[in-house]
Amino acid sequence: MNSALQFNISPYTSFMQETKVNLGNGIELHVEVGGKPEHPTILLIMGLGAQMLFWPDFFCKSLIDQGFRVIRFDNRDIGLSSKVRHEGKRLNTVKLMGRFALGLSNQGAPYTLHDMADDVSMLIDRLGVTKTHVIGASMGGMIAQILAAKYPEKVEKLGLMFTSNNQPFLPPPFPKQLLSLIGKPESRDEEGIVNHSLKLFQLIGSPGYVNQIEAMQTARKLYQRSYYPAGVLQQFLAILCTGSLLQLDREIKQPALVLHGSRDRLLPPSHGKAVAKAISGAKFELIDGMGHDIPAHFIPQLSGLFAHHFKSSY
Repeated sequence: MNSALQFNISPYTSFMQETKVNLGNGIELHVEVGGKPEHPTILLIMGLGAQMLFWPDFFCKSLIDQGFRVIRFDNRDIGLSSKVRHEGKRLNTVKLMGRFALGLSNQGAPYTLHDMADDVSMLIDRLGVTKTHVIGASMGGMIAQILAAKYPEKVEKLGLMFTSNNQPFLPPPFPKQLLSLIGKPESRDEEGIVNHSLKLFQLIGSPGYVNQIEAMQTARKLYQRSYYPAGVLQQFLAILCTGSLLQLDREIKQPALVLHGSRDRLLPPSHGKAVAKAISGAKFELIDGMGHDIPAHFIPQLSGLFAHHFKSSY
C-alpha cells in the first residue's frame, strides 16, 4: 500500500480504514481498506447510484477472515468521491434506452463506463497495488469486465455478481424496478428520499430477506452521508452510452466466476448467463432466492464461493 496515503479509522466499521485518493485526472475517490497488507487483495466495485456501503460490512469482514485484504470505494459521482458537473445538452433518456436495447450506439454522456474503468485502473496504481482480484456488482460488474479486458496485467481473477454485458436483445429490467431505481422521490426532504430508497430496496431486493427496519436505517445513513441524484442519472447515461461489452468479454483471459440471483427482478439471470457464456472458461452459479442485493443470509455462501474461486489454482 502506498505509504504516502494518510488513513483514518472508518466511521462505519472499526476494521476498515479510509482515505482520499487523487487519481490525477480531476477525480478524487473515497476509499476504505481492511485486512492485512501481506494478504491477496480483493477490489470491490459497486453499481449504479450505490455508495460503497452497499458492500455490507459483514461481506467485507467475511472476505478478510478468509485471508484477503479488501478495498471498497465510492465511484465518481456518488458518495464522498468527486462529482462531475456537466453543462452539456440534455439527453432524451427514453430514446437512448431504446437504442441501447437494440444494440445501437449512443453518444453525449458526460463520461462512459470506460472512463470509470480507467478510474479504477488509476486507483490501483495510486494505492500501490501490483495486481488484484476484482469483484463487481451490477454496473460495477460492467466496469470490472472493461477493467479485466483493458488492463489484464492488473486483474488476477474476476468475480461478477448480478451484472450484464448489455448485449442486444437481453430481457429488459422489470419496469417497476427500473423506474424506482432512476425515478425521483415524491418529496425532496429527508423522509421522502429515505422512503423512496426503502421502496427501491423492497422492489429489487431478495424476496423474504429485506428487513424493513435495517433497510430504513441503511437508507437514512446513506442519505446523511451523501445525496447526489444528478450522479445517478449521469452513471445511468454512462451505461447507455457504453453499449454492449460482448466483444470485450471475448478478450478476457482471467478466470471468472459469475454469480446471479434467481429472484433478480432488475437484471434477470439471463444477463449473468450471457456474461459467463461470453467469457472463455467462466463459471456460472445461480443463487437460489437471491435478488439484486447482498442480504446477510446469502453472505456466507457468496463470500465462500468468491474466496474459493480466488484461492483455486485453475
